[in-house]
Amino acid sequence: MHIIITRPIEDCLELIKNLKITHHTVTHLPLINIKKITNNYIDFKNYKGIIFTSANAIKFLDTKNISKKIYCFCVGEATEKHAKYFGFYNAISAGGNVDALIELIIRTFDKNFGKLLYVSSEFISKELDFELKKKGYSVDRVINYTSEPINQIEQNTLDYIKKNTPDVIFVYSEKSAINLKDLIKKYSLVDVMMQSNLMCISKKTSKVLEFIKWKKVIFFNPGEEEFFLNKIN
Repeated sequence: MHIIITRPIEDCLELIKNLKITHHTVTHLPLINIKKITNNYIDFKNYKGIIFTSANAIKFLDTKNISKKIYCFCVGEATEKHAKYFGFYNAISAGGNVDALIELIIRTFDKNFGKLLYVSSEFISKELDFELKKKGYSVDRVINYTSEPINQIEQNTLDYIKKNTPDVIFVYSEKSAINLKDLIKKYSLVDVMMQSNLMCISKKTSKVLEFIKWKKVIFFNPGEEEFFLNKIN
């Protein structure tokens, strides 16, 4: 299969490698640039646990003053690996889904044990901190990165997509979907994409791209891309 992956390269290197090992053709078509947001001083001693919903949250966090014994709750395996790379040896993964991450925290972290720090992007698909607060948890959210749209497709990538119809395209956020919609229209790719299957992280994301009649629209969890490819006949 010809598969388009739209995440920033640092978030999908392992996935691309695995897909190529299993003899898929992969086109990397990033839709957003990630940019750091500088925060005021954070007193990490106030927290008993940290929540990460992406590797970027760790990448842009000054980790030198954080105890590496602190509990780290990670949305998926890639984020967990990143946390452990930075020395957090009490990092655990929820398997790639924010709802599962909330359940993991509720199941394994007593709300009376102490305050949680949620480090995230400016743009999130679900207000994890709000959901935990409803359950009685004390959570502070710190935004340490944001994203901006990439408004061009490199010519060699564009030529390849037009000559080799993608079987599948993975889209990971509503913001990415909005930019993909703009690029499809800008480069007249509607007819190409009508022959493709759309893999979306949520129904809210897929609604942005309803102007195209896709072969199939399938919802997936990050980290389970290879499993969901089996749903395409």
